[in-house]
Amino acid sequence: MIAVINTGGKQYLVKEGDIISVEKLDTEVGTSLVLPTLLLAEEDGSKVEIGKPGLKTQTTVEVVEQGRAKKVSVVKYKAKSKYKRRVGHRQSFTKIKIISLA
Repeated sequence: MIAVINTGGKQYLVKEGDIISVEKLDTEVGTSLVLPTLLLAEEDGSKVEIGKPGLKTQTTVEVVEQGRAKKVSVVKYKAKSKYKRRVGHRQSFTKIKIISLA
């Protein structure tokens, strides 16, 4: 089975046992959560369930890690005006493992 789940304003295509990085969730490592399922389907496409907007079944996930991504450098520069600015940004993320889809 594959599913489309919704978290952090984004949708992710997942299977049982997948580990994915999503927008930061305010939970501790080892905690299990329930996320809304938008679509369920067999991998060969024989059976597809589509929600309007979501299905009644929910996906159970476990928080594996809380972290921050590598630093992204942002440089602002304007020619001939002596303006130059460097800023760094590290995006927070949560790694989750898909436990069950139903």
